[in-house]
Amino acid sequence: MEDAGGEEEETQQENGRLMLADGVGQRGPKSLTSSSGQQVSNGFTTSTPQSPREGPGTAASSGGTASGNGSSMPLGGLRTLVVQQTSLDRPRETWSKKMDFLLSVIGYAVDLGNVWRFPYICYQNGGGAFLLPYLLMAVFGGVPLFYMELALGQFHRSGCISIWKHICPIFKGIGFAICIIALYIAFYYNTIMAWALYYLLSSFRPTLPWTTCTNEWNTANCNRYMSTDHNVSWSNSSTSPAEEFYTRQVLQVHLSPGLHQLGSVSWQLALCLLFIFTVVYFSIWKGVKTSGKVVWVTATFPYLVLVVLLIRGATLPGAWRGVVFYLKPDWDKLLSTTVWIDAAAQIFFSLGPGFGVLLAFASYNPFHNNCYKDALVTSSVNCLTSFLSGFVIFTVLGYMAEMRQQNVDDVAKDAGPSLLFIIYAEAIANMPAATFFAIIFFLMIIMLGLDSTFAGLEGVITAMLDEFPHILVKRREWFVFGLVCVCYLGALSTLTYGGAFVVKLFEEYATGPAVITVVLLEVIAVSWFYGTNRFCNDIQVMLGFYPGCFWRVCWVAICPCFLLFIIISFLAFPPEVKLFHYQYPQWTTVLGYCIGVSSFVCVPAYMIYHLLNAKGTFRQVPCLLKTRLTHKNPVSAIFVALPT
Repeated sequence: MEDAGGEEEETQQENGRLMLADGVGQRGPKSLTSSSGQQVSNGFTTSTPQSPREGPGTAASSGGTASGNGSSMPLGGLRTLVVQQTSLDRPRETWSKKMDFLLSVIGYAVDLGNVWRFPYICYQNGGGAFLLPYLLMAVFGGVPLFYMELALGQFHRSGCISIWKHICPIFKGIGFAICIIALYIAFYYNTIMAWALYYLLSSFRPTLPWTTCTNEWNTANCNRYMSTDHNVSWSNSSTSPAEEFYTRQVLQVHLSPGLHQLGSVSWQLALCLLFIFTVVYFSIWKGVKTSGKVVWVTATFPYLVLVVLLIRGATLPGAWRGVVFYLKPDWDKLLSTTVWIDAAAQIFFSLGPGFGVLLAFASYNPFHNNCYKDALVTSSVNCLTSFLSGFVIFTVLGYMAEMRQQNVDDVAKDAGPSLLFIIYAEAIANMPAATFFAIIFFLMIIMLGLDSTFAGLEGVITAMLDEFPHILVKRREWFVFGLVCVCYLGALSTLTYGGAFVVKLFEEYATGPAVITVVLLEVIAVSWFYGTNRFCNDIQVMLGFYPGCFWRVCWVAICPCFLLFIIISFLAFPPEVKLFHYQYPQWTTVLGYCIGVSSFVCVPAYMIYHLLNAKGTFRQVPCLLKTRLTHKNPVSAIFVALPT
């Protein structure tokens, strides 16, 4: 830049962006244009200043002023500074409609856990009293993390790997860790949809197969307990036909003694999973243009089914018993740390920050999209859906308790998938038009899972395409095909007779602690190293307003404490994992932790690699020291200055 008004500033142009001498990059649409509304450096068209910080002199014509680092100065011989886009990369794909993005985020956040985990956690931890810690954890932990990831993805327009070259390159291993965790989740999560598909196909018959005890898989303990069988008594040793259909026909866990001997692969489930992955492939192979259309069905249909099931459940005898049990507050439970741990974990895994999905989805938004409002709307919809699902589940549990003449807590002893595939399936079998309700219910389960799978794999695809664009962008269809094949092969262990044990191991140990640790590092990197002030300035450039004090305090202090609280609680009170007859031995716990560490280990590994390959780093110590003394965020200066 030329000398103007006696003041001299050093700037350098990099990929169409203005990089100031203090190391702070003015990213986004902050390039200078004339007032005629021509295209600016990042590909957007404007006729007005892009940020309140730029002032009216940013797009200056002759005789105007130009803004450098926030202060205006008169133009001398130079009337206009034009920053041109020199990159020949193709323009980034965007959503066809705003609603495509919202439905995709809602479909990702609202998954199977909203239907089975929240109702169980809620009644187990004090009923209505649990809503207090749940809402507090959402307001101070979950929603700020949700907002942060949407803002990061939309501003930097990058996936979870390449985004770190803009934030803090030494933390790039976080992006690779996120991709590995997403693969681990794909290995077991889609198997649950394969179970639901098996149920769906079994529903197309006049008599549902989990309503009778005369099938080849049934045992002598099977007790057919329909609403019309008043002369049948239920004992603790009794098993329902729905339970035996699930454990002995679908899963066939009775053929496996445990993780040390999984048995062979179930060919029926293998075909079901193959169909699921085929649907996934043809939904995401072309990008958000196709997946954004698919979610109009997969994200909205579950709400229609939930409303239908709620209306039907509310008309069943004994439904009120389930609702009272669900919402009756037990305030003494709030004195237990377990309640607060469960609330924190539930809101975190429900909203789903840290999986790279929100970064990927937001990166396809227009630069000035109001992601702040999107974060509030989608997170609110997610929490309300969890609350609604509780009524859908517990009206039916009250009906089952009335039928069996038992307490609701005895009926609701099953958690996780068993709540859906045993208790709810049996309740549906007792309803009039049972075949119809079974079909729409298991269709809902499949669609809830598909949305999350679309999102999880899109997070990986976006990250890899952004990191290796010259290799993968033109070969997206083949890359997606290879990724789906890897996920299918990785899921084969979950299709064995002991596959349910593998699913539980992945869910409890392999992915949960790893992703929370990764998100903790992500928050620290953004808030402490990149700097909250710089991040808030980015949001102001993008949205036109500066985040309030509440959000800044949450990002700097409350969110890290929130995540650290979950990690410490998990280490101090590890879950006691048991599934059906199998009590997980100690070596399986070590195995689960090893799988989780295998994804997380790439974070320190990349830090070491980055430092070893930072050419001339030690020769640049005087320069780095000078940068640290002049940088607005001293903690982050040396990390930002390291070579990328």
